[in-house]
Formats: sequence, C-alpha cells, structure tokens
Amino acid sequence: MDYESFLNPTLIWFLIGLVFLLLELVTPGLIALFFGIGAWVTTISCLFFDIGTDGQIVIFIASSLLSLVLLRNNLKKRFFIEGKSPVSLENEFIGKIAVVEQEIKINIPGRVSFKGTSWNATSDMDIAKGLPVEIIAKDSITLIVKQKQED
Repeated sequence: MDYESFLNPTLIWFLIGLVFLLLELVTPGLIALFFGIGAWVTTISCLFFDIGTDGQIVIFIASSLLSLVLLRNNLKKRFFIEGKSPVSLENEFIGKIAVVEQEIKINIPGRVSFKGTSWNATSDMDIAKGLPVEIIAKDSITLIVKQKQED
C-alpha cells in the first residue's frame, strides 16, 4: 500500500467513525455514538458518490445531528434509568435480606448467606448465627449489615 491510499476519504471517515464509537465506550452521555454514525454515513456516501470535502463535511454534520435528534432520547429511555447507569450492583444488595452463617461481633467480621453465596459481613452490633440481617451497604466484597427489625 502506498501513502496515497491512506488519504482515501472513505478510509478516513471510517476511522473517524470508529474513533467516535470507541470514545462512546469511555465517555458518558450517549453523544459520541451519533457522530460515529454521521462519519459512517459519510463513509457510505463516499463509496458511492464522488463528493468534495465541503460536501463530506455537510453530510457528516447533517447526519450526525439528525441521528442525534431522532435517536438519542429513544436510546436513553431504552438503555438508561433516569439518573442511573443501566446496571447498578448497589441495587442488587442494598435493602435485601441475608442470614448470618457465622456470628458477627462488633468490628469482627462474620459471614452471611445471600442469594446462595457466603459473604464476609460486618456490623456495628453483635448478631448471632441464624438471624436475618438487612444489607445496608457494600464495601468491595464485604457486606455491611444490621439486624433485621421485626415487622
């Protein structure tokens, strides 16, 4: 391959689109995705038509903004809960009930059973084996629990 083949507008727009799509993976907001789509629409246009640089820029801007306006809200509703990421591990634990497998003492970890798995657990109170506890926080692989209050 020679140097001139790297200056092909189709290849350049394809790579720009790829960079925007990769950028979307590391930045929040669901914005870069649409500029990647715009770059790839421009790539397809360059494949089939002989378009000058000004025309390519117009196609890129128009297709990016059009896809942003038409698709962003729909995709945000589909993949994101308002104000939260799509998957929240905290929601998987906080407020759920576990059972003490090994006695928990103040500042001395014990073990609890939660969803069929044994977890390290700490508490600011003594909790006997066999009692139900409520998970109030998670610190790495240790659950922070309190004794479940009788309803």
